[in-house]
Parts: sequence; structure tokens; C-alpha cells
Amino acid sequence: MPSDEKAPVKLSLPLEFQQDIFKELREEDELVLLARGLGLLRIVTNLLHAYDAAGNNLILLVGADERENVWIGEALAEHAAVSLAPKARGLSLVNTDLMSVGTREKLYAQGGIFSITSRILIVDFLSGLLNPETVTGLVVLHAEKVIATSLEAFIIRIYRQKNKVGFLKAFSDAPEPFTTGFSPLSNMMKNLFLQKPSLYPRFHVTVAKSLEGRKKAEVIELEVPMTDAMRDIQNAVLECVEVSISELRKSNSGIEMEDWTLDSALHRNFDTIIRRQLDPVWHRTSFKTRQVVRDLTLLRTILHALLAYDAVNFNKYLDTVLAASQPSPGSTKQNQSPWLFLDAADTIFTAAKRRVYTGKVTNADFANSTNAAPEGLEPVLEEFPKWNQLAEVLQEIEQDAYLNPSFQDTSNGSILIMCGDQGTCRQLREYLQTMYVRPEGDNPDQGDGEEEPSARFMMRRKLRNYLEWKRDFTRVSSALFTENQKAINGSTEQRVHSGKASRPPPNKRRRMRGGGNVASGPTRSESGAVRTAGDREAHIASLMAELQPTEIEALQKSEIGVDPLDNMEDYYELFDMNELIVVHPYEGDMDEHVLEETKPRYVIMYEPDAAFIRRIEVYRSSHMDRTVKVFFMYYSGSVEEQRYLSAVRREKDAFTRLIRERGNMAITLTSAALDPQESFLRTINTRIAGGGRLTATAQPPRVIVDVREFRSSLPSLLHGRSIVVVPCMLTVGDYVLTPQICIERKSVRDLIGSFANGRLFNQVESMMEHYKSPMLLIEFDQNKSFTLEPFSDLSAPTTTAGLAATPDLQSKIVMLTLAFPRLKIIWSSSPYQTAEIFSELKKQADEPDPLKAVQLGLDPSMAGDELRSFGQVTQDMLRVIPGVNDKVATNITLEVENIVELANMEEKELATVVGTEAARRIHRFFNKSLFDDIGVPGMV
Repeated sequence: MPSDEKAPVKLSLPLEFQQDIFKELREEDELVLLARGLGLLRIVTNLLHAYDAAGNNLILLVGADERENVWIGEALAEHAAVSLAPKARGLSLVNTDLMSVGTREKLYAQGGIFSITSRILIVDFLSGLLNPETVTGLVVLHAEKVIATSLEAFIIRIYRQKNKVGFLKAFSDAPEPFTTGFSPLSNMMKNLFLQKPSLYPRFHVTVAKSLEGRKKAEVIELEVPMTDAMRDIQNAVLECVEVSISELRKSNSGIEMEDWTLDSALHRNFDTIIRRQLDPVWHRTSFKTRQVVRDLTLLRTILHALLAYDAVNFNKYLDTVLAASQPSPGSTKQNQSPWLFLDAADTIFTAAKRRVYTGKVTNADFANSTNAAPEGLEPVLEEFPKWNQLAEVLQEIEQDAYLNPSFQDTSNGSILIMCGDQGTCRQLREYLQTMYVRPEGDNPDQGDGEEEPSARFMMRRKLRNYLEWKRDFTRVSSALFTENQKAINGSTEQRVHSGKASRPPPNKRRRMRGGGNVASGPTRSESGAVRTAGDREAHIASLMAELQPTEIEALQKSEIGVDPLDNMEDYYELFDMNELIVVHPYEGDMDEHVLEETKPRYVIMYEPDAAFIRRIEVYRSSHMDRTVKVFFMYYSGSVEEQRYLSAVRREKDAFTRLIRERGNMAITLTSAALDPQESFLRTINTRIAGGGRLTATAQPPRVIVDVREFRSSLPSLLHGRSIVVVPCMLTVGDYVLTPQICIERKSVRDLIGSFANGRLFNQVESMMEHYKSPMLLIEFDQNKSFTLEPFSDLSAPTTTAGLAATPDLQSKIVMLTLAFPRLKIIWSSSPYQTAEIFSELKKQADEPDPLKAVQLGLDPSMAGDELRSFGQVTQDMLRVIPGVNDKVATNITLEVENIVELANMEEKELATVVGTEAARRIHRFFNKSLFDDIGVPGMV
């Protein structure tokens, strides 16, 4: 095994708590649970560099995403260059199936640090391509995702079974998942095969001392008041959310509802939590309950859009929400979202419109207007209060930089503006580019002669685009309403036009976008615009696609007047970092790179983020020669403020619970259960069937698994039951349990898709040709209802009249069993039950041959004596002949050339092949006159 030499290495961990964690990790294996923003990746990178600099090590990094790989790779290369470590090799990526087996084997033999995807690593472990005993250590990121059924838990189990001396380190900066369930920390430590958790919240003594003992970053809180209209909309949406939660409580009294509160509804995963709780009884919930769950997601999106979208785009978004909520053909008022009938809903739409324009303007006025605005429309164009606050902060920064220059400060004079997402970044860039641009005819501000920043130019352009979009949207909506009324009234003419003769194929129908030519909008076909709910939803989807703000792109294109390809040196130069304004979205640990590269003297947090505040603290404490001034902006009394405070409180409460559980947690002993000697002898089978004898064999139970099945949790559960999992590239089936049993596994959604494209019939036919006992496994999710009812809407699309257009899923399964009588179907409520079923099927059975399982389907000669690769149609034809069973059909296919030869054979010849009784019935079938049955005399 490669050596784990602890060579001295130069660290880039200037803070005390970071050095303490590093020392602990070098001494023993543990789980490090760090608060967000405290530099987790920096600690991981220094640990990896310490082993990389020592050389002769094989380190595996599991769980890193693409951006983290870039971060760690660049940091390791920088460490190697600074420390001049000749043995350091940096980070190698193994993240694609296109990398050949031979290439991976050579890379593993050379050693180094490898960031590898879980699916590739588990296959390499099981196939023997990578021997776990040769691995120096395993580093696991995002340890909160290592649940019992995950691939990471599977990898760690195999690693610890075969390698008892290699190190194992796990990291996470998300404490909340470790507090869900019964003894969650203890269970997670079992999954990780670790015994020591190390907790570092923000209130940890060493962390607080490291960040507060030095010079702090100057933070200025800017509490920005919302406008009256924004406050009215927010209060109305919260009222709708509260009413929706109350409806859920009334309809689902038998479910745990402790977290079903308005405060919890502000978090991103609230609707996911509710759906997870309702999943086991989802098929028994009412339509109203399902509608309310979907409404909660929509209402939370509206809350986010209120503070993220400008007034024009927010009103445009609400227009599409209202249009999408209109009743479909044949539906009734009761099927619409309940919150739309509240007075608060009217407040939402009215106040949103009032922020854009006033005046009595109807949809007909929009539809009949030309490029000009409709008569009676008075623009309001309410601006975000944060925009004006941002302009004032930039002016203050300019004055501060001029009046208080710092000659000993190594920071740049750049300004870093941090936002929540890319959409807000585009919005701010557009505002900063146009805030001093005045519309034509606009008088400059009077007073001291200085122009005040304003978004009037940007908002007027958005209004013009909105009016054009609204005109087209109104025309399409009116066409939708007309067709809906025709469908509801059951017009005979509409039913004729909805038939196959005049209805074009779905893939030939043209979608009408809001910005396109609508002269023929109401008459997409010869008779009408939209006939079914699917057409209507397609229209709404295309209209909602217009929401992305692209006005800045049009402005930039209009400003390009010359081709800059000539005299390139006149157009390109390096930015002056002292005059640079960088607008960047929050990206987790990637923000550390942004701070290190831009070295900003001023940071404006346009939206609050607790993790980024800590990154600022770590950055300032790590660079004593740099000054950082932070402006922290938030809307007072808004969901933005509540969400920030709630997130901080939830993290603190999570760490408090973890500290309490760690104090009462027993030591987890896992080494004894992992001794491979205990599973050397196969478990003695005490199930005596047919007078059999007790047997024990040194050969452990084995299951051959297709490599594509490692996306599921079943292989891990099979391995957990002491079954050897052999990964292979199978062409027939997904799991081979015995030489006779082959299983095709399908989740319900996969089953629906396989029925739709006809692939399942081909897969079953292949199993029928090569295996004596082909089986179809239909596997449900563990925490969801064990019934097909929740999937009925996916498997049976409905027509306008509400009738099923295609057979439902159960009918298709019946058709499958009729087409393949030998096929057996296994129904499993969860992967855990599937693993138990597989264990029962393998009892007292021979073990499968991996080589033969791979060759089946590739080489027709590999079929057994009883089952050759004959066409399924031919075998089905034989089985309908009287006297032909499976054994007779097999003898006929082996001895007789074709059906014609069989029909012309004498009874004696047939008897030598299939026996006397079967020969008599077959011969009589082919030679019997049909006219004897209908009583026509004289006909032969």
C-alpha cells in the first residue's frame, strides 16, 4: 500500500480554527461539520496538498461537483508552485464514461489525487479495476448526502471492508440535514463508518476568536423601505399562503404538521417537505389538496419575483399566471386554484398593475392598439427603492475613495456588488449603464446642476416592450377563451373540426410566441386556435418564455455602429482595477475566488446572504493589510429579511441539537461487522424444500448487475445483504440472479416511458429467448404510495371530452402478460423489499456466470439447449396449436424446419418428435376440414 508520509508542507491557513481543524484531520479520521462561509474548501485543499506533496499516495476525492473540482484543481496547482514540491501532481479528474478502462487503470497505478464520480468509482471497485487496498485515503465532500441508499455509502462500505488502515475524512457545511429523523447524527456516522464528529459553528470559541480578535470588516447596514404597493402585494401573498396552509391542515389531519407554518413557508424547500409527507398517501388525497400544494410553490415564486423582477416584468409574470389559471375546456370553477378567489388575490393583481400604469384600459384596448400605447393609459413605472439606494452608495464610495485614500492598503479600489442570481445581475448592469441616460424630451434635474440617477429610461423601454407583448398576448388569450367556450358548449361544428380529418399532427402545429406576427393568431388552423388543454398549455409556456429580460442585449446591439475588427489595439485594454465595478451572483465557495481575485475595497451586498458575510469575515481576518467596507442592503419588514434571519436561526438551532446529540452519542463500533472472514461461508439454508439437506458452500451469493443500474440504490442494498455484486455491460436484462432467472427492473415512470416507445417489449422478448425464468420487476419508491393511481395522469392522456385516449397502465401490463405468458412480474414497494426478494429467489440456486451473461444477446450460439434464439412470433404461433405446450414447442423448433414442414408431416413422423398424443392432436388440427364443422355435405 502507498505510504502516508506526513511531510512538512506550507499551509495557506492563517486563521487559528482552520489550523486546528487541519491538525485534527492529520491525526485521525473524523467528520468535519463547518458553518457555511468559513472556508471549507480551503481546508480540504490544504489537506489534499499535504498528501500530494508527500508523493507515492493514491487519494480519492468523492462528491465534488464541477465548480469545486475547478476550485480545488487551481488551488492545488498554486500550492505546488509556491511550495516547490517536486512530487506534487495536482488534481486529476475521472468524471466521464468515455475514459477507457485501460486509461483509468494506468492512472490509478501512477498514483496522485483523483476526483472521481461515484458511479465510476463503485464500478471500478467491484470489477477489480481499482483495488481498495491500494488506496491511501478517501475524502468525501457533501457528507450530508451520504444516506444509507446512496452510492457514496456503498463506496465507503467497500473501502472499509477491504482497507482498514487507509484514512477516511468527510466534510460538510450543511448542518440541517444532520438533524432530521431519530438519532440523525449517529445514523450518519454509521453510513460514513466514522466515530468522531467535529463541529465548528460560528459561535465556536476558536472561530469567534479568530474572526473577532483581529480587525473587523466595516459593515454598514442599509435598511431600505419598500413602497406601499410592494408592501400591499407582499401582505396579500402571505395571506394567500396562510389560507393555503390552513386548507392543508384541515384536509390532512393525520399527518405531522409541526413545520407547516408561515415562517417555514419562506424557505425554498417548504413545498418539497409537504410533498414528501403527503407522498405515502398521495393517491388518497383530494384534488383540492394537490392543487393547494402546487399553489404554495407558485405563491413562493411570486414572493421571490416581487423583490427580484422590476415592476413591468413582475406585472407581465402575473399576466401569465392569471392566464395559466384559467379553466381548461370542460373544467369548472371548482377546479381552479382556491387562492384566486380570495380578496387578497385581487389585491395582488391590482397593485401590480398600479405599479406600471393607471387608467381604465381593457384587454380590447390592448388588442386593438398599434405600436402606440392605448388611450387612457398613464405610465407610472415604479422603481425599486434599492436602485436609488445603490446609486447613493456608489456616490458615497466615490467620495470616500477621494477623501480617504489609503496608501498602505493592498486592496484595489474596485467595487464588488453581490446579487442573488444572474437575472438580478443583468438587471443591475442595465440600470448602472442607463441611470444617467435621459429619455427624449425629459428635462434634466434642477438644483445644484448635478443629474440625479434614475431608471426612467430603462423602465420606459421595458414598458414599450411590455405593450407590444401585451397586445399579442391579449389576442391569443381572446382566441383561447373563444375556443374554450366552444368546447364547453359542446358545439357540433367544433367536434367535427376536432376530428382526425382536419387536425394536424401534434409535431406539425405551430406555436405562437408573443412577439411574433399574430395576423393569423386566432386561426392557427382553418377552424380555430386552440382545441385541447395541451394546446392551451403549450401557448402559455411559450408566452411565459418571453419573461426573460433581454432589453439590455437589444440596447447593446443598437450601440454598435462600427465593426471593431480593424485596429484591434484601439478597442482592447486591461481594466483599471481601481475603477472597476463587478456585479456577481452568490456561488457558495466560489465567492472566495472572487474576493481573492478582485481584492475589493468596497463590497455591496444587494441581497442578504449569511454565508457571504462570513466569507467577508474570513477574507478580512486572513488579510490584515487589506481594508474592506461592506454595505449590507435589505428591504425592511420584507420576506427577504425574514428569510435571512430564519436561515441564521435554523443553522444555529441545528448546531445546538448536534452538539447535544454528540454529547449523548454512543461510540459506533463498525470494525467487527466488517470482518470478511465472517461472511466466508455462505449462510446455511434452513429452508428445507422437498426433503433437501442442509447445505453450506464457500462460494458467496452473487448477482450480476448491469453497470447502468448503479444509478439506483438497489446494488448497494444487495451488497449490504452480503451478496457479491458483479458489474457487467449486459445486453439482456438488468439483473441476473441465477443461470435461469433474469430480471428487468423498472420504476413506474420508466415503465410508462418504456411502454410509450415500445422498448419494453423488445427487452422482454430478449429475456424470453435466453432465460428460462424471465421476470419484470416494477419497483416503487420507498416513501411513496404503493399503487399505480398517482401515475394514472401520466399514463393515460385525456381528450377534450375527458375520455382516455390510450389504455391506462394496468391495461398495458395485462397486454404484456398476454403477449409473453412465461413472463413473471414482481411488485416491490421499495428497494429494500427488492433486495429481500432477490435473496429469497437465490436460495438453493446455482450462481450465474458473468462471462455467459455478457455474451448472451451478442452471440446467438450462447443460448442453452432448451432455449435457442428463435423468433418470438414463431413460438407464439406454435403454442396456439392444440397439443403444443412449452416442451413440445421446444422439440418442434429444434427438429422441424418451418411451419409448412410441420403441417405436411405424417402422424407417425410427428410421434417420434413430440409423442403419440400430441402428434395425434397436431395432425388432426392441420388436416381437419373446416366444412365439417359447418355441416356442408359433399365438401372435402
